[in-house]
Amino acid sequence: MSVLPLDSRTVHWRPDPGERSTQLLDRPVLLLVDNRPSDFTRYVLGRADVTVVLLRFDDFASRTPNWPSWGRLPRWYRDATAHVPAFDVRADRPLENEAARYRAWVASLPAPPQFFCNPEEHVQDLAHSFAGLVGLPHLTDEQVRWVRNKAKMKDKFAELGIASARYRCVTTVSEIRQFAQVHGWPVVLKPVDSFATIDTHRIDGADQLERLAPSLPSREWMVEEFVAGKEYQLCALVARGRVLDTFISINPSPLIETLDGSMNADVTVGPHCAEYGLRALVRDLVQRLVDGMRLDHGYLHMEFFVSPDGTIRMSEIGARLAGCGIPSNHGLAFGFDIFGATLDLYLQRVPKLRYTNDRCVGDLLLPTQAGRVVHVTSLEDLLRLPGVISGKLEVAAGDVVTRRRVSNARSGFVHVQGASVEEVLERMQTVLDAFALTVE
Repeated sequence: MSVLPLDSRTVHWRPDPGERSTQLLDRPVLLLVDNRPSDFTRYVLGRADVTVVLLRFDDFASRTPNWPSWGRLPRWYRDATAHVPAFDVRADRPLENEAARYRAWVASLPAPPQFFCNPEEHVQDLAHSFAGLVGLPHLTDEQVRWVRNKAKMKDKFAELGIASARYRCVTTVSEIRQFAQVHGWPVVLKPVDSFATIDTHRIDGADQLERLAPSLPSREWMVEEFVAGKEYQLCALVARGRVLDTFISINPSPLIETLDGSMNADVTVGPHCAEYGLRALVRDLVQRLVDGMRLDHGYLHMEFFVSPDGTIRMSEIGARLAGCGIPSNHGLAFGFDIFGATLDLYLQRVPKLRYTNDRCVGDLLLPTQAGRVVHVTSLEDLLRLPGVISGKLEVAAGDVVTRRRVSNARSGFVHVQGASVEEVLERMQTVLDAFALTVE
């Protein structure tokens, strides 16, 4: 089977004529939101038993404030996927009009999509509204608010009896100061629709507030109490309203600290690792969320904290795939086809989860810095290090790198395996010690 390239340095992919020639009507047809090259999209496009139609909101990137800098599709990627039917939603027209244009366009295809999947966070509102307008499975406006707007999300947590950090929506520096006087410093300031820690700040005292004041009028912000403790990522696969399983990743450093240079990684806890009991405990919590938010199917990505006294506080929930290499970590640690299972969920099937591995696997984001790249350690050298099983470099000599203050900023990544979380973290540190990126 042909493989879609992950980046512009890979030869552009074209399908085999025999791969897509017959039996199109016998396959399920999936409308897949496609606003950036991703491992999941690459996987789905490589499957011979499903027909894919791509839905793109690329035009919104140039017209929408605060759109992520990586939210534009590169030309090489459009060329590589030119053989796949794709509908571009225009930002200068009402969404209802674009839905009508889509219905006319899709009528020319051999078969229209019956299923829908949006793996992206920043287009949740647009994507699910569009799916509703064209009669495909989708989240309601209320559900989108629960999984996208962090204030509405925390209100829902409270309604369901799930502990989380106390918060307040704010528009002025004075309101932030008032919140801190009640709940104490430090506090965390973030936009209610942020992700990847974009524009998220830990504020340790009132003297830091004035430099943030100019940003406040431009977005809807919230301030929340700082939660001390260990931070975890939590993913779940849901079919027909039932949590099939959960997967926990440990962050060696809280995500907000990675913005200042702490190790940026997460490690999936293996089936029989010391943290396994926690995984079973949070599964019940996730089922409460699924029931309370009336989530029928899909991949859920969450974050939570465990305080020193053992209290679990839910941080956030997203109804979409996790970012970076987290889904791949789960598949590698447990030994199963996680992308295949996820695809089944959006085709409204119930996948059978059969695990063949019992290890811990994490992805380490390789450090980046702004400037023209002069030298970068080769992937071949990194793959020789203990426990490194795969990876990808995303910069090369001659590239010009722009620094982004986001938790997924990187020059590449590696997947590292070990018998325990501690062994994986030790091996990750060995990778960091060996890795060099020189810029001018």
